Amino acid sequence: MNVVVGVTGGIAAYKAGEIVRGLRKRGCVVRVAMTRAATRFVTPTTFQALSANKVLLSLFDGDEAEIRHIALARECRLLVVAPATANALAKLAAGIADDFLTTFALAVRCPILIAPAMNPRMWEHPAVKENVAKLLDRGALFIGPEDGEMAEADRGVGRLTEPASIVDRAMEILGSRRTLTGQTLLVTAGPTREPIDAVRFLSNPSSGKMGFAIAEAAVRRGAGVVLVSGPSAVADPEGVKVIRVTTAAEMRQAVVAALPHATIVVKAAAVSDFAVAAPAAGKIKKASASRTVELVPTPDILQEISALKGDRLLVGFAAETDELVANARRKLAEKNLDMIVANDVSGGAAFGADVLAVVVLDREGRETRLGPSPKADIAARLLDLIEERLAA
Repeated sequence: MNVVVGVTGGIAAYKAGEIVRGLRKRGCVVRVAMTRAATRFVTPTTFQALSANKVLLSLFDGDEAEIRHIALARECRLLVVAPATANALAKLAAGIADDFLTTFALAVRCPILIAPAMNPRMWEHPAVKENVAKLLDRGALFIGPEDGEMAEADRGVGRLTEPASIVDRAMEILGSRRTLTGQTLLVTAGPTREPIDAVRFLSNPSSGKMGFAIAEAAVRRGAGVVLVSGPSAVADPEGVKVIRVTTAAEMRQAVVAALPHATIVVKAAAVSDFAVAAPAAGKIKKASASRTVELVPTPDILQEISALKGDRLLVGFAAETDELVANARRKLAEKNLDMIVANDVSGGAAFGADVLAVVVLDREGRETRLGPSPKADIAARLLDLIEERLAA
């Protein structure tokens, strides 16, 4: 498997050596592409020794240099940019091609895994957030950054994810991390819509991105995956059986039908708690509309399947606007869950966003904080926690 590791000019560049070493130990053929700024932190000779290949610095090195990036792009199975500085993110987002690495990034058609590393002040800047959002929209994958001590004695989100975790994620993307082979995941995603009349409905702003990210990550790890989704614009993940529904009642029916074959259930959908008691068959005219709508509770899908849990591992989600951990822990107990993922949605946060911060609680009382990170990264870390429980 041919992998290119792009190293950009940040203090975390020295950690890229461990990424190169780890990928080679896992059977990858590794080439390293460095920016000029990266050479101020680590010499090309170091990466040449670690990769056993000449380091790529310029488009104009050697007689064949003018086509090297295209030839290598055809062979590359994965591009890992680690560390990715704020400058590198801006260039990748804008499509600037002023060195070997950025030109190569435009030529590849393989997955791109980006591991940002920068001062927390820079990571929180709106320009950086916009660039990350652009890259996510184009299909780039992110891992990190993490919360921790920085070289400048600051603390916050901006620290490079540990090299071993980056290597694990890279191998997962390459398809060699088949750690969920033999498991069947039932995942729910998106909102539900409860009709008021023929053209209006009750719903919420959920995009479905989190549930889809979990389904996609699970299938890469070898699991069979059934995804039951409410209305969502996210495309069906490859290799996943997707069942599209609209109402909470339809979602319940699909979940109950798929449950007997599932070994793991992840309920990430934002199911409407209420439906209209008597939806109008046609459009209610504004002039004649009643100002009162009677609501009735929708089926409690999570409560119902918790009674049928058996040996399955059951993971729920809790979207809260206050007392995040306390409310989530109460739901964890009431619904007989193994784990619950709690996220703060006050002010509309989390719904539709690409980056998320959550707290994962388990029945043993442990709390694990994930993010702020792209939802694909949160999905991968959640599956890691699920695998730990399966192995216990």
